Amino acid sequence: MYCKNCGQQMNDNQAICLACGVEKGKGNAYCSNCGAALAPNASVCMNCGVATAQPKDRLNGQDKILMAVLCFFLGSIGIHNFVMGETKKGIVKIVASFICGISTILMLIDFVKILTDKYTYDPNALF
Repeated sequence: MYCKNCGQQMNDNQAICLACGVEKGKGNAYCSNCGAALAPNASVCMNCGVATAQPKDRLNGQDKILMAVLCFFLGSIGIHNFVMGETKKGIVKIVASFICGISTILMLIDFVKILTDKYTYDPNALF
């Protein structure tokens, strides 16, 4: 087994890498099977052919519970979008809340997507 953060060999029962201090299984720069460097966003190690587990960053690194609470209480004006870095989407929701009131429907859709892990971060989306 190899550290996925620095590529150093580890024992199977180690909790952290002694070379870099990262928890076992964390990181995505090196293959855990052979220790070879991985290409960014690689789904398979080109050295040994083992599938790599690339976590999808659905909420741009933000906590799911915090985003669900923000969405529920302030989502109709797009606050959760601003926190995640989706500025365009947040501005559209503010404008929509003043013009036609459709932002509440968009908020409910986002709230359900966040709770069911279906929300996908897209900084260029408008809604």
